[in-house]
Order: sequence, then C-alpha cells, then structure tokens
Amino acid sequence: MANEQWQDAVASLQVTGIRPEILLEEVPAPSRLAPFSAALAVDAVNADDEDLASGRFVVLHDPDGQPTWDGQFRVVTFVKAPIESDVVTDDIFDEVAWSWLMECLGDSEAEYHHLSGTVTRTVSRSFADLKDRKDESDLEIRASWTASTPDLSAHLRGWLQLVETCAGLQPIPQGITAIARTR
Repeated sequence: MANEQWQDAVASLQVTGIRPEILLEEVPAPSRLAPFSAALAVDAVNADDEDLASGRFVVLHDPDGQPTWDGQFRVVTFVKAPIESDVVTDDIFDEVAWSWLMECLGDSEAEYHHLSGTVTRTVSRSFADLKDRKDESDLEIRASWTASTPDLSAHLRGWLQLVETCAGLQPIPQGITAIARTR
C-alpha cells in the first residue's frame, strides 16, 4: 500500500504546460530523511538564458508518518532569486515574500498543514580581485509543509507559481498555451 501511495505521489509530479522560461528536472533526492524521497530542481531564465530564479522541490514520504510532520508526505522547498538592492533593507519585504507563498499555495488549492519556513535577504559585496563585480542582493524563501493527500500536483503548481513570482515573470493570460523548451 505504501509503495503504491508513493508511486501515485510521484506520478502526480508529472506536470504539463510549463512556461518556456521554467526549466524543471529531476535531481537526486536526500535519502536519509525518509524511506521514500524525490526531488526536482528548477531554473527560471529569460530569453538570453540569464538566471532569474532557482530552487528545489523535495517530497519526503514515510508510510508510518512522522510526529513532527503529522502526516506521511512532507514537501520541502527552496527558491532563490536576485532582488533590487533597495528592497534588501526593507523589513516589510519579508512579509510580502511570505505572502507570495501563501497566495500561490492558495491559488493552486494545495491541501496542507504544519507549514513553516523562513525568508532571507542577503547582500554580497566583492573585494580584492573581485572588486569590479557589482553588489548582489538575493531573496531566499525556504518552506516546508505536510501534504494532506498523496496527490502533490497542486503543491508543485503552487511552488512553480512562487518561482515565477520571485523571478518577476508576468502571469500567462488565460487561453494561452506555454511551449516548453530545453537548454
């Protein structure tokens, strides 16, 4: 039964209609956190293949459940994207970034509980032989939650919407079909 549940969960991660700026691929998953795991990596790029955002979507499954999860499926996510330098000092931006996650999960109608996470803003300044580099400011959103069902498609759709939001991509209008591409 558990193996069948896991196979159903993995099958639900097969998404279609991903916009061309989003490059999604399966990557090695952590093996010590749960009996079953799967991971996806994403890169959001512009027409010139410049990185706009990147991230990971990891699914952990323990047929016996784990007390801290209060369930059998745990989704663990990470998104990183460059941000404007003036935003990095705006304390309210953390709340805004977290609200993006909440909106994206809500829009996708993902059923979850035990949500937790962090929003981090960083500034990198280069010195010595790297002094000619521009300062870099980044946003990182790390979040995890317990999926209420083995169907993880809504969770992945919500997370991909978050990646698009962090990358600054405009929503694709209703009725328009995205054509996927490969790098």
